[in-house]
Amino acid sequence: MPSQGFSPVTRLRYLAGRARRIDVGSVVERAKEASAQHGKSLPLVVADMLFQAGVKNVGFQDYIDYDFAILTPAERATYMTHPVSNQISQKYDHPDYRGLFQDKVEFDRKFSDFLRRDWMVVDAGNADELRAFTERLGTIVTKEPVGQAGTGVHRYHAAEVEDWTQFHRGLLERGEILVEEVIRQHDDLAAVCPGTVNTTRVTAFFDGEKTHILAMAQKFGRGAVSDQMTFGGFYTMLDENGHALGAGYDSHGHVHELHPDSRVRIADFQLPMIDEVKAFVDQVARVVPQVQYVGWDIVVGPEGPVLVEGNWGAGVYENKPSVTGIRTGHKPRYQAAIGF
Repeated sequence: MPSQGFSPVTRLRYLAGRARRIDVGSVVERAKEASAQHGKSLPLVVADMLFQAGVKNVGFQDYIDYDFAILTPAERATYMTHPVSNQISQKYDHPDYRGLFQDKVEFDRKFSDFLRRDWMVVDAGNADELRAFTERLGTIVTKEPVGQAGTGVHRYHAAEVEDWTQFHRGLLERGEILVEEVIRQHDDLAAVCPGTVNTTRVTAFFDGEKTHILAMAQKFGRGAVSDQMTFGGFYTMLDENGHALGAGYDSHGHVHELHPDSRVRIADFQLPMIDEVKAFVDQVARVVPQVQYVGWDIVVGPEGPVLVEGNWGAGVYENKPSVTGIRTGHKPRYQAAIGF
């Protein structure tokens, strides 16, 4: 089991950095949102947000997303937050190996056995290869090597390309050099949103012997190339058996009892092949054991799980009490596995 606790130096540096970057106007705007939604005094919410951030390791957006304004201190203590997640990443994800996860090209090379799709890298001399690749597949997804939250991801259809030389040059100029086959998803996922590949975020910790699954969230798109919130996506938490814990929600105050397009009830969702998903996560977690804490994005395909990417800065997905009625989070699972 890893050693207990986090470095106080790291903690102080983090707090100092946050203090320098604090945007008071943004804090007040977030506080207004919580005050209006939950009927709480605005000055008290502002004061509470600042106290939680400075003393309890709670990010301002965490406070809003997880309805801290209506939770008791004991309930709040069960929630994972982004500052705590960041400390785990800094301690257990070795700096020398983080680049394998930050660079999507390097990631595809390292995890090629788990991608289960064709891919290529665009360079100055392979315009013909790119054309043949795209025409064979019909539709491709391109990615900039470094990006997050779905930025730098694009989708192209071969039938819409008029000048292949120009198309190739444009990808190079824009840095969209990673080209991948579109993932085919399981019918149960396509039933919710067929136009987007809907990913499952599995946050896991590898302790050197065992892979601990800490939390699972199912993301759903709105027909765009990505299911991230910047593309209109949202998520719901899953239980240990892969069943949705309630309606879908995002960080912009939107709640979806039904998917806005397919009208499928989100709370009824069951992730298919859940046992295969858990076994798959255990496999990929062992590829780079120096990076122990990862948010794995996978898609369940017709034949089994497919790896999309791994995020060494795992981020946090948690229950939202006002939506699900669940007033506890996943932090005890993190503490049991990691030891803090």
